[in-house]
Amino acid sequence: MLALTELPRALAELSSLGMAAPFLASAPRGDGHPVMVLPGFVTSDISTTVLRRYLTQIGYDAHTWDLGRNLGPKAIGMQGEKLIARLHAIHEATGQKVSLIGWSLGGVMARQLARRAPDAVRQVISLGSPFTGTPKATNVWRAYEMLTGQKIDDADVTEQLRESASPPPVPSTSIYTREDGVVAWQNCVEPRSAETDNIEVHGSHCGLGVNPAVLYAVADRLAQAEGDWHPFSRRGLRALVYPFAGHA
Repeated sequence: MLALTELPRALAELSSLGMAAPFLASAPRGDGHPVMVLPGFVTSDISTTVLRRYLTQIGYDAHTWDLGRNLGPKAIGMQGEKLIARLHAIHEATGQKVSLIGWSLGGVMARQLARRAPDAVRQVISLGSPFTGTPKATNVWRAYEMLTGQKIDDADVTEQLRESASPPPVPSTSIYTREDGVVAWQNCVEPRSAETDNIEVHGSHCGLGVNPAVLYAVADRLAQAEGDWHPFSRRGLRALVYPFAGHA
């Protein structure tokens, strides 16, 4: 049932941005550091336009991933070499560590990217990314196999998923919704560690990149000083917007 309502719920989230403008304007301002946004499965940089525009408005140097549609290894290279090269290009051009925001499959990739190049990554924020559990808990695993040519039961994929389930070597926050109609929300929950957090929001999977609660939470996470990471605060009115914080 949730899967059938994904599109109208996402459109409702998009349409709520105007009303949420004062809330979003109250988010902490950025320090200008670079942020790369990775799109979800079969989507491109177009899907992250709203999120990147907001990040630019509040003071970040927002970057596309610039690798076309996210078709798994077809987009990033069999060993992720194209994505690693993109990260290094931003890191070298700015002289700063890059924060990574990945939506769905993009978040799984962001976690792996942080493992491959930890010296270039400041933190990881995933949006509805199923990095634990079985990939068959999603509604798109058959489409993934068909469009990427990669079988999710292959040994290399299984190893990557096993590795992805553990926290990356940089601060990591998972933003997810229990009303997700695409992936099992239980597979999006970070295990407990000194530098992991989970932020639950209300909304759809397809609307995570335009959901006002998500945008504000992302701004809050990015505003932390490098080397001074701390969990998300739900004090005051935030408790009404962010219902839960849990760990595996």
